[in-house]
Amino acid sequence: MAEGVFRKAAEGLTYEVSSAGVAAQAGSMASNETREVLKDQGIDLGDFRSRMVDDKMLGEAEAVFCMTAGHLEMLEMLYPEYEEKYHLACDFVEFDGKVGVDVPDPIGMGRKAYESVSTVLNEAVVGILGFLEKRANKA
Repeated sequence: MAEGVFRKAAEGLTYEVSSAGVAAQAGSMASNETREVLKDQGIDLGDFRSRMVDDKMLGEAEAVFCMTAGHLEMLEMLYPEYEEKYHLACDFVEFDGKVGVDVPDPIGMGRKAYESVSTVLNEAVVGILGFLEKRANKA
């Protein structure tokens, strides 16, 4: 879902967007709920398949946005050499007075949970794009 939301928000910009998991089942399609919620927003994941994060993609990435603090910690353990690239997806937006909260995991929680995650991601991506723009202007 995060990849689809970010791609839509970054349309017309020069960012290359991809996603991978720290515990993904490689080759899996997005869930039906994810595809339905994104379809309602005009987002088509096409032939999306999940994949595991690896050294090559982290080396090529300018920034990595993690869904949870646990994911970020796992990356820091497995790939400490890229630590400066890691951020929480919600590091750049405030939710209930807090910054840097985890994106909730909707698996097994029904469509409403997926809709809530979509709301979080759509708000988070605005902050992420602002962060990337500020960083690009400093370069």
